[in-house]
Amino acid sequence: MEPRAGNVLPKIPLIDCGLAGPAGLAASEPNRLRDIVRHGARKYPHGILSIGDRLSEYWLGRNNNPYLEELYDVAGTSHGLTGIFMLNLSYEWGCTTAFGPDPEGEGNRMLRTLDWPLDGLGKDVVVARYEGEEGGYDSVTWPGFVGVATAMAPGRFSAAINQPPMRKWTQSCWFDWGINRIKLWREDALPPVHLLRQVFDQCQEYEEAKEILSSTPIATPALFSLSGVEPDQCCLIERTEDEAMIMDGPRALANHWQYMDIKGRYRGFDSEGRLKMMNAQFRDAANDFSWLIPPILCSTTRIAVVMNARDGVLKVVGLESPSSTPGGLAHQATEIYETRAGAKIAAE
Repeated sequence: MEPRAGNVLPKIPLIDCGLAGPAGLAASEPNRLRDIVRHGARKYPHGILSIGDRLSEYWLGRNNNPYLEELYDVAGTSHGLTGIFMLNLSYEWGCTTAFGPDPEGEGNRMLRTLDWPLDGLGKDVVVARYEGEEGGYDSVTWPGFVGVATAMAPGRFSAAINQPPMRKWTQSCWFDWGINRIKLWREDALPPVHLLRQVFDQCQEYEEAKEILSSTPIATPALFSLSGVEPDQCCLIERTEDEAMIMDGPRALANHWQYMDIKGRYRGFDSEGRLKMMNAQFRDAANDFSWLIPPILCSTTRIAVVMNARDGVLKVVGLESPSSTPGGLAHQATEIYETRAGAKIAAE
C-alpha cells in the first residue's frame, strides 16, 4: 500500500452526527455526496441508473422499509442527482475480513477490507459517529449511505458484512443475475446492511447482536462478521434469507461460502487467494496495515479497517485505483485515521 508520490493526502473526517443519523451526514457533507453519486453515474448507464433508482424506491416503499424517509432526505440533499436509492441497494463488493484475539492488546480484533470497482469511495470515505438506542458507534461509511457495512461500537462489538457468491442457477451469468434479481424483488425482509444498522442501534452486547444477525430474515444472502469485547467473542454467520450457520472462534472469510452447500459465482478478485493470505497472517498481524498485501490488496480495494471494540480502537485508510496503471494495485488515497476509546488521535 503506497501513497502517490508528491501528493498531500486528505484526512478522513470524523463527523459526529448523533441522532441526526445518515441524513445528517449527507446534509453536512454535500460535496462528498454529490461526488459519490457522480461516480456512480459514470459506472452505470444513465437509463439503467434512472430505472434502477425508481424500482429501488418502489421496492423500499412496498416493504415499508424503516429507512425510506431518510433516503428521501438524502435525495433532497443531493439536489436532484439520480442514483441515491439504487446505490443504497447495490451489492457489488469484494471483501476480506478476519477476527480473533488481539495480539497487541486485550479483547477481540477485526481486520477488514472492502473492494468495489467504484472510484471515489476511498477518498470520500468518512467515519460517522451515530447515536443509537443502546449507545454510540462509529460507522466507516459514505454520505448518502443509510445502512451499515463496517462499524465499531466501543464497549459493545464490531461487525462487518461480506457479500457471498451470486447464486448459480444456470450456465449463464446474466441469466443467474436476472433470476436472483427476481427472487430479491419478491422478498419483503430488510436488506442485510439495514439489519446490521438495527443491530448497532438496538443491541446492548455481543450475544444479543449474534442472535439478531442469525435469526432475523433478510432480503438477500450475506456473510456477517461479529467481534465482541472478550478474546473469545467472535463468529462468522453465513446467512441465506431464512437460514444461518454460525462458526465461532478466530477465522477469516472472503466472498465464498465455507460451510453452506450453495452453488455460486464468486464475488470480487481471487476470493480463495484472499482468504488463504488472510488466514496465513491475521492471528499475529500488527495493528497497522502491514497485512494489506496482494491478493488482499487489489485494484478495487477502497478501504481497509482495524477495529477493537474493547479498547475502542478504530483505524481506517482509504484507497483508490491508479489511473495510470489499469488493473494495478490500489494506492493509499487518505491519511490513516485513528481513534481510541472514541476520541480521535493523531494520524500515523
